[in-house]
Amino acid sequence: MATFLRLLSPTTIPKDAPFLSSTLVPLQNPSSHSFFPSFSSIPTPDARRLCFKAQAVSGAVHGHSDRNDLVERPWKTNDARLVLEDGSIWRAKSFGASGTQVGEVVFNTSLTGYQEILTDPSYAGQFVLMTNPHIGNTGVNPDDEESRQCFLAGLVIRSLSICTSNWRCRESLGEYLAKRNIMGIYDVDTRAITRRLRQDGSLIGVLSTEESLTDEHLLDLARKWKIVGVDLITGVSCDAPYEWIEKTNTEWEFNKDYSHSENFHVVAYDFGIKHNILRRLAAYGCRITVVPSTWPASETLNLKPDGVLFSNGPGDPAAVPYAVQTVKEIIGKVPVFGICMGHQLIGQALGGRTFKMKFGHHGGNHPVGNHVNGRVEISAQNHNYAVDPASLPAGVEVTHINLNDNSCAGLACRELNLISLQYHPESSPGPHDSDPAFKEFIQLMKANKA
Repeated sequence: MATFLRLLSPTTIPKDAPFLSSTLVPLQNPSSHSFFPSFSSIPTPDARRLCFKAQAVSGAVHGHSDRNDLVERPWKTNDARLVLEDGSIWRAKSFGASGTQVGEVVFNTSLTGYQEILTDPSYAGQFVLMTNPHIGNTGVNPDDEESRQCFLAGLVIRSLSICTSNWRCRESLGEYLAKRNIMGIYDVDTRAITRRLRQDGSLIGVLSTEESLTDEHLLDLARKWKIVGVDLITGVSCDAPYEWIEKTNTEWEFNKDYSHSENFHVVAYDFGIKHNILRRLAAYGCRITVVPSTWPASETLNLKPDGVLFSNGPGDPAAVPYAVQTVKEIIGKVPVFGICMGHQLIGQALGGRTFKMKFGHHGGNHPVGNHVNGRVEISAQNHNYAVDPASLPAGVEVTHINLNDNSCAGLACRELNLISLQYHPESSPGPHDSDPAFKEFIQLMKANKA
């Protein structure tokens, strides 16, 4: 018999109630009820104290037992929980790995490119919630990896594709996450969680498939875990220097008109660097030496590079003073280019301050105003911290702003041969509007060399 679902009007939870949870309500006569709640009965909304009551009746109705203990359901049932530090509990279904994991929940507005997002080291310590509802339809493949492994804490999605359809697909998303011990949940109201994050800011959460753990225990884990002030760079950086030679594959190269007659040696600091940043530099003719995050500035300068790249990376720039000191010792001596975390470290090295944003920028559709050429660029972004432009010294120019909130998105100091961007010009995933930033870095090195 068909499954009946009835949504009743929200119930206000008393202020002293620590949790929100769905409540099963008897449904005696499903045909006599509307599928929609009575909005006239909804009290003044308080997003932290509202929940919807729902009842799913499968099998017999009108007082007969469901007999779930005798018949195995032909679909997966809820076996996971996402518990947020605000006390809300979200029931879901698991895929990938099982267990219990803590992380900071952020939402990403990209419509595609979930594999690049999964392998972006900048997501270390975070659960990524995809606002696009349908995820997994293209599977995964070995060509779209942005690092050597998945560094994020978990994946939260609305709908998991039951099949894959792409000529490059090698395995399903669930198989991929299970092999890498990454937890995922689906069939959860990602729109409601996103609204909560936008209202209250990024929240610490706990993902768990362990029924033996109580809601109270998981909530305690969420409230005790901290990410601010934690050095996350060390765990994602390489252990030793290496040379990078791979360019953007010919079939994916979109800037075929650019010709390079000179090869420049670039030292790239790996604070969690994405492979496509390295591919784009190589495609512009650079010879690249990648070094660990703790590599001394003196050793870098001994390599006599034409330029230095400070890469993207996870976490709080104020938690890595050793990296700020390295940047201080290098800027002004060779041309430098900072991306994302590198941009924030440059801001601090110049004497500026960084701050934690309410919910950050995560997605492939952020508009950026380029003050240098007057263009608007659609950009791919992934960061929870930003540079305070009011704290920067004279001579440092804000070259780009995020048009959603007017936050600083780019810096330049011509006297120091320095440029930086808060977002990802390598566009993986994302549009190619900001790729000319690599060409600008090449021009800086060329002018300095001349």
